[in-house]
This record gives sequence, C-alpha cells and structure tokens, in this order.
Amino acid sequence: MFITFEGLDFSGKTTQANLLIARLRGLLRGQSDEVEALTLFREPGGTRISERIRDLLLDKKSLEMEDITELFLFSASRHQLVSEVIAPALERGKIIVCDRYADSTTAYQGYGRKMDLELITTINRAATMGVSPDVTILVDIPVEEIVRRKKKAGVPFDRMESVGKVFYERVRKGYRELAQAEPARFCVVDGMAPVQEVQQEIWSMVEPKLLIEK
Repeated sequence: MFITFEGLDFSGKTTQANLLIARLRGLLRGQSDEVEALTLFREPGGTRISERIRDLLLDKKSLEMEDITELFLFSASRHQLVSEVIAPALERGKIIVCDRYADSTTAYQGYGRKMDLELITTINRAATMGVSPDVTILVDIPVEEIVRRKKKAGVPFDRMESVGKVFYERVRKGYRELAQAEPARFCVVDGMAPVQEVQQEIWSMVEPKLLIEK
C-alpha cells in the first residue's frame, strides 16, 4: 500500500505522516518484516542522489534557477526514489508512506509556477513510472498560516518558500482541484484543527483501506 501526504509548507503534513507511521507500527508489531518497511520518505529526497538534488532545489543561492529546470530536478529526484525504493517495496507488498509526491509537482510547478499542466502530467507519469498512491492525505491550511507558523518556529524561508502569498494561493487552489478530481484517492483534512483530532480523522480514512488491502 502506498500512502502520500500533501499540503502547503508548514501545514503539519510531516507531523501527521510520522504519527501515522507510529500508529501503523503499533498495529503491525509482531510482523517484523512489515514494521521494518514502514519508513517515511520525503520529497525531494529519500535516496543519496535525491538528497543531493534536494539541497540544490532548496538552496537560496539557486535563485537564478529556471522554472523548467526546477521541474526536471524535482522529477529526477522522484524517479530515483521510485526506481530505487518505492517500486521494489510495493512489489514485495510493503507499506510505503511518502511526504510529498507527484501531486506536489502539479500543485507547485503546474498551478504555482503556471506551467503547462499537460506537460506536468506527462513528466509526472515518466518520473513515477506510473506508480500512483492508493491514498493521498491533503492537509489543508490558509496561506497566511504558513508565515505565522514559520515565525513561531523561528525557521527561515528556503528558496521554494520565498515566493510569496499569491504563489501559495495558486498552489492551494491547485491542491483543492486535484482533490475534487480524484475523491476516491484524496482525503482532505483541516490542518487548523488540533493535532490529535487531525490524526484521528486521518486514521478513520486510512484504516478501512488497510482492511481492503489485507
């Protein structure tokens, strides 16, 4: 089973992904091979090559990067992760949880950067080798909440996060449209709700699909 988490930066998706991993580990305790497979991968990243690409993408010294270069780098990182880790694990029947996946490219580069959506779809298909998530959790927050949470955490903005409110509004709109287009795959949760409340809502959506998988 393949589960992905999506959302704006600082939406809380990584926290929720880790909480889901912990809950799945508890559920599968005693099945050592399954528990070992419960690893949270992040995008871009997850492999040695993908992590090097991540450093380049987020580096503020890369401000001259062209949008199409950014698109290809994200896709190259994803292909390496899918080819090296995700596809082989899924073939063995393992559970994979990933913090961001191809929907991020559609939302950020397609809607956010205003790149051609048909081109994005074609590149996503090649990068993922057709491997699609069974469940995608979209943790939704208002754009203004990004700034508030980052200031509270005292975390500086990286290159991708320094693009401004209008860009993020387009990204959020893109995510919502993706969720509306694929309601069977997407589960949208309110990232403004208390952490434990969001966690329980996500579990109520994931658990039935786990039963189907079994």
